[in-house]
Amino acid sequence: MEVKELNEALEGIKAQVANATSANKEVLEGQIKALETKVTDAIEAGVKDATEALQAEIKAVQKHADTLDVKMQGQVKSENTNADNIKMAIKENGDAIQNVKKGNVVEVKAVGDMSTANLTGDEPRSYNFDIVTFPSQKVNVADVVGSVSIDGGTYTYTRETTKEGAIGAQTEGATKNQVDYDFATVDVATDFIAGFARYSRKMRNNLSYITSAIPSLLRRDYYKAENAAFNAILEADATASTEVITGQTKAEMLVNEISKLEDADYDVNGILVRPSDYYDILKTPKDNLAAIVSYEGGVLRVNGIQLLKATWISANKYFVGDWSRVNKINTEGLSLEFSDSEGTNFVKNMITARIESQTALAVEQPEALIFGDFTATV
Repeated sequence: MEVKELNEALEGIKAQVANATSANKEVLEGQIKALETKVTDAIEAGVKDATEALQAEIKAVQKHADTLDVKMQGQVKSENTNADNIKMAIKENGDAIQNVKKGNVVEVKAVGDMSTANLTGDEPRSYNFDIVTFPSQKVNVADVVGSVSIDGGTYTYTRETTKEGAIGAQTEGATKNQVDYDFATVDVATDFIAGFARYSRKMRNNLSYITSAIPSLLRRDYYKAENAAFNAILEADATASTEVITGQTKAEMLVNEISKLEDADYDVNGILVRPSDYYDILKTPKDNLAAIVSYEGGVLRVNGIQLLKATWISANKYFVGDWSRVNKINTEGLSLEFSDSEGTNFVKNMITARIESQTALAVEQPEALIFGDFTATV
């Protein structure tokens, strides 16, 4: 080892022992001073034997540090911090310290427990690229009614209203019975139910899930708006119930509504109630539940007719009817379009997503649909 290298090695040792306890410092510094004296002698003598002796002395210092380390094992834990770590560092890196020279730097670092505090930057993550959204409504008006497509903006149909006379047996030689029928034309004008969302192109590029999430969210909210609009039409056009809750259960009220419609020759094919009323019927004591009510496979039926949960219906309200007599009228069906040139989108790097439909609801035969209230009393 050259004299220059010895000096560099000694400087490295000095830096490592700088934080040692005062007792250890005195011992180690004494050893270092002795080494420095011999370095000076080596410089003056310029002989190889002197430098080799210095190497031996460095090893002796390391050995002495090891001895001190053993003695320190019995000391109080609170004192067993910096000094122990430095000694361990010298011990484990002794060979490297001897080889320190310019261009070959060895870092002697005390070993400690690691935690996330040792990490610079963010921890690795696993991403779910599906947005956790709010749910869609359980059933839409469009799911239970018919559908008619038209070319213009108005749908006109003819409804039978009243009649005079009646067909009957003919008395021989007498004039046959005459019947005449009355009709009414009904106009249903379609209009747009629509909305849009606008977002930046950067958002689209940086958040890959946006392109699939936006259409789903717009469709969900479109049907909520359509259901609300159509529910208002159903409430206004359906036949108001005359049933009352007094003296009977909700299930019995529905059974009575079915019988009224079937007495009028309508085929009841659906009952719509709010989920809270659906479960109120399920909670009806068995002894008070009409025998015609059944619950199998998670489906509640009255007279074999399924009850559907519709959250767009107000609490305690219900519809019982022949839904083939109700139609959704479409001038333009539901459409979803995107544009990056609408308005100022081009210069602002924005994208517009638009959803719309020109539609209306036609309750073509009001007598085929009953709108009732579970809280109605005498």
